[in-house]
Amino acid sequence: MTLLYIALALLALLFLGVPVAFSLAGLGAGLLLIKGLPLAMVAQNLHGALDNFVLLSVPLFLLMSNLLLKGGVGKDLFEAVQKWVGHLPGGLGLSALVSCGIFSAISGSSVATAATVGTVAIPEMVKRGYSKHFTLGLLAAGGTLGILIPPSIPLIVYGVITEESIGKLFLAGVGPGVMLLLFFGLYTVIHAKVTGMHRGEKVASSQEKMAATARALPTIALAVLIIGGIYAGAFTPTEASAVGAFASFVLTAFVLRTLTLKTFIAAVRQTLSTTVVLFLIVIGAKIFGKAITLYQVPSMLSELVDVHISSVDGFLLLVTIILLIIGLFLESLSMLLIMVPVLFPTVLGLGIDPIWFGIYFVILIELALITPPVGLNLFVIQAIAGTSLGVVARGVLPFILIMLASVIIVYFVPGIVTWIPANL
Repeated sequence: MTLLYIALALLALLFLGVPVAFSLAGLGAGLLLIKGLPLAMVAQNLHGALDNFVLLSVPLFLLMSNLLLKGGVGKDLFEAVQKWVGHLPGGLGLSALVSCGIFSAISGSSVATAATVGTVAIPEMVKRGYSKHFTLGLLAAGGTLGILIPPSIPLIVYGVITEESIGKLFLAGVGPGVMLLLFFGLYTVIHAKVTGMHRGEKVASSQEKMAATARALPTIALAVLIIGGIYAGAFTPTEASAVGAFASFVLTAFVLRTLTLKTFIAAVRQTLSTTVVLFLIVIGAKIFGKAITLYQVPSMLSELVDVHISSVDGFLLLVTIILLIIGLFLESLSMLLIMVPVLFPTVLGLGIDPIWFGIYFVILIELALITPPVGLNLFVIQAIAGTSLGVVARGVLPFILIMLASVIIVYFVPGIVTWIPANL
């Protein structure tokens, strides 16, 4: 019953509109007081929550993505990709997806990916006759690649919580990320052929391709630097975030010369604002996690699974259903910080590969980014397009189904996740 009461109390706070960070911290502190424990434990957890070198990468990756967003790198990137694939059926849609994939390898942020590419691609696609709901759905879904294709902020946080190798998590995200990108692209081509509306552009000449690629080369080089540096062992993910933030500043301020003092200040402010919100949630989750551990909630859940489910298949089905439901009401990082500390002991107890489970979990929380009523990507794309949320929500439905199919494939073919980290 303790498990049920705690879950109901948390849900009540969230439905009352209490911010996630304060819901977690307040409930955690209340549970400690009820147990007669000193509130000094809260202060200890405040410090302990952020006393982790790896978490330094979060604001630095955010700064990098905000600098690139404010520096307008999406335009050159989109135009370069368009020259190479624009002649195919649904060419502009494919260009937007590939651009999302490349930018995901730089930013680690879904919202930044959707905003950077969407700002450029949406007006162009609508002008060329693409239906508005398809265009907006495509960009909202393409943005979700930002938290699966490394570097990924949720994978960093998952690694911190579970003490798993962030490098291995990054490697594990490559296969599913590419698979999802290919599935989105395949649907775009099929949609173009069925509707007959999205014919490809004329084939670009070699000279046009080279010229457009040259303009986008600094951005592509930055992606290679970050990902290549991590995989080659040249620097850790945290060091990569610092290198990336500095390189992004140099790229936008001195190479492309698109970053002004005003936009630089705006990027820093946005980074600080997002970082404070994220770290408050981390602190709240740490306090809540300490409380539920003292109340033996993870052990209760493990016993519940052993008695009533007792199989990996049943447990994963339960996790999938729970995440799909709470994803309607919570954003992705909150889901991760609330659920992983509760579920992880059971994951280990059932012998599930923690690296595989991390990717499985992230694909499921990706869905929270594009499911109404609180999907962040929906609001970002809605703001760019100046349309209603309903139009965006209608457009993402096919992509939600594709992502659910990807979850099923990852379950039945775990090698998509595990092969790369096992062989590199």
